[in-house]
Parts: sequence; structure tokens; C-alpha cells
Amino acid sequence: MIEETLLKVDTFDGIGYQPVVDYESWRVAFLRYHPELLPENITHMQRHDETDEVFVLMEGQCILLIGEGKEEIDCIHAVDMQPFLIYNVKRGCWHSHTLSRDARVLIVENREISDNNSPKINLSQQHCEFIIKETRSLLGES
Repeated sequence: MIEETLLKVDTFDGIGYQPVVDYESWRVAFLRYHPELLPENITHMQRHDETDEVFVLMEGQCILLIGEGKEEIDCIHAVDMQPFLIYNVKRGCWHSHTLSRDARVLIVENREISDNNSPKINLSQQHCEFIIKETRSLLGES
């Protein structure tokens, strides 16, 4: 058996977001399905004003939602993430995501991400309708 001071092996099988490694200025977390992330429940996006955020789809399906615009969202892109590719959401980019029930996404982020440096923006009715239609199509749902 290897001492945990040398090697720590971790996973997360629950729902939602769970940090698994915090070290100095960075964090590694898992994101799993959560009802809040169903397309019909997505009513806002967030951005991180001080740092990028990296997503890697490990299994299942995740639709990464990217909002163009600074003070308001002009348009939204729905990106069907492919397994084991690195998706680097740039600092200041509005984003959200929806996941299949079997999805597991690895997140690498700055440990200092907080509500103070990650504003949220409410989505218009048209944006919400686009998200529902586009993500259901990409997830193969009717």
C-alpha cells in the first residue's frame, strides 16, 4: 500500500460539482449530472473575470454553452464536447453546460474562483429556448 502522503487516488460518483484536489492556486474537480443543469433549468450563465477554466469530458455527454458578448449575451454556441479533448474556456467568457446522466467531466480551475470574481448574467427567454432546443437535439432527446 502506498502512503497517501505520496499518492492519493480519488473519484466522485455523486451528483453535481465536487472538488477532489486543492493545491496552492489550483483545483481539480469532477462535474456530474445534476437536475439544476437540465436544459430547461438553465436561466443564467457565469464568467470568471480573473482566470480561464478547463473542462475535459471523461464519459457520457456534455454540451458546453458559450455566450458571446461582454455586458450582455449576443448569441450562444452549443458545443458537443468530445471525450478526452481539452476545452479551455477563456477568462471573461460567459458559459454554462448541460450533461447526460452518465457524464463525468474533469475541471481544472483556479482555486480562488468565487462569486466575487465570477459574475452571473440572466438569459433572455429566446436564449433559454435556444438552449433547450439545441441541447436536446445534441443529446438525442425529443
